[in-house]
Amino acid sequence: MTSTLAALTSCNSVSPAINNAHHSMVESVSTTASDLPATQSNVLSDNALVDTVSTDKISADYATVDYDKRAQGYDWVGVMVRAESKRQIDIKVRSRSDIKKPTCHFDGKATLMGQDTAHGTIFQTKVNDSIAFFQFKDDTLIIDSPDKYALNYFCSGGGSLAGEYKKLTKDLEV
Repeated sequence: MTSTLAALTSCNSVSPAINNAHHSMVESVSTTASDLPATQSNVLSDNALVDTVSTDKISADYATVDYDKRAQGYDWVGVMVRAESKRQIDIKVRSRSDIKKPTCHFDGKATLMGQDTAHGTIFQTKVNDSIAFFQFKDDTLIIDSPDKYALNYFCSGGGSLAGEYKKLTKDLEV
């Protein structure tokens, strides 16, 4: 995943911003394989077609699969994502706090890195002298980092922010 994320660093052509009734605007970024340098167009191939993602697809609440089983006492981690500006999102990560002490907590802002049909929309931020990536695609958020321990700092008990989160249809219940 790191190599594909590195390939997106040159995905920086910007299309007009899309407005969201709930939050600020996040610019959509469009890139085609022909826009990339020859060495990188081979990496992204024909999958790098023009794609636009509205703020509605990014500004939402996400949670781990166990969120649906919270009534049975399962632990879960949720991520609240809101557009902060045209190229920046505000991210809040919270874990179960209703029946036990929360295990994960993170507040930060991430900057738009790039977007294409193969990878979705990717934001990045600096965490603990490393980089964290927030990849949005098909109602899924994947949080990852090249430093596998950088995202452990924000969780106790051996947990990590790294992982896959599904978009919720309702607001996160923290």
